[in-house]
Amino acid sequence: MSEELLVRHCAPTLMGLKTGNMFSCRFETKEDEHRSLTGLNRRLGAKGLRAIPLRHLNGSTLIYLYRPSKLAADLNDQQATDILSKMGYRQKSVGICLAGLIKKLRENEDFPHEIGLFLGYPPEDVCGFIKNKGSGCKCVGCWKVYGDADKAKQTFDKYKKCTEICCSLAAKGYSIERMAVSC
Repeated sequence: MSEELLVRHCAPTLMGLKTGNMFSCRFETKEDEHRSLTGLNRRLGAKGLRAIPLRHLNGSTLIYLYRPSKLAADLNDQQATDILSKMGYRQKSVGICLAGLIKKLRENEDFPHEIGLFLGYPPEDVCGFIKNKGSGCKCVGCWKVYGDADKAKQTFDKYKKCTEICCSLAAKGYSIERMAVSC
């Protein structure tokens, strides 16, 4: 897995602005995947980051880079808890919720709509997406917005700027360990 791929898709999470990001990556073998993710977790674990495989599909692995502490706080939000409960998640534990998400991803090709909660999207927007079946949003950026469009646009701009800065730093030879902040 290249650092460039990781930076391009996960800069806001590396920089502590976002709970998590997902990206697809191809590995030659399962051993290569395991070695790569183990190495990445060793390198970034001290910064409060973790990478796990979510599913394998069409020769690619969907990888989730996230901040467990931020995910715990996000999933503890009452509206998020209500959404997860309605979607069949029975516990608030991050590990159990992640296991439930992985199970859903591996059993279906489509993404479960609650996945936005694992990416740090506002619960009101995740709820709006589910209720409206993806239609009638106020604006679209990293996600479809049903709540505060102005705040979301500011967040989208922040993520974009963060990604530009991190890609520029990567091009100058900065390592992901150097870019990643501790949260």
